[in-house]
Amino acid sequence: MLGLRTVVYPAPDLAAAKLWWTAVLGIEPYFDEPFYVGYEVGGYELALDPDGDPADGPIVYWGVEDAAAAEARLVEAGAEPHTPCREVGGGIEVAVVRNPVGDLVGVIRNPHFEIP
Repeated sequence: MLGLRTVVYPAPDLAAAKLWWTAVLGIEPYFDEPFYVGYEVGGYELALDPDGDPADGPIVYWGVEDAAAAEARLVEAGAEPHTPCREVGGGIEVAVVRNPVGDLVGVIRNPHFEIP
């Protein structure tokens, strides 16, 4: 794992979530689409997902060199697959597993991410 990269909050009411986070953060999102809203906060990403399940809560994504390999390693260590590895645009790959104590753990390979 390369370190924290992104936290994604479920946002079934995307407009309300975007309004609140924009006011709290004092900045506009750098990415604003009906399927995903992203803010750059201190070099990391805070995102809103209208398709996210509020029952799952926020998902933290850890940076990795290879998302599919990291997912396989986590499953091998006892995690259960939650959202299989997939490309989400721009060469970014993500996967989510549920660890043995029930937490969701995300991994992300983002070729555009640079530590400030």
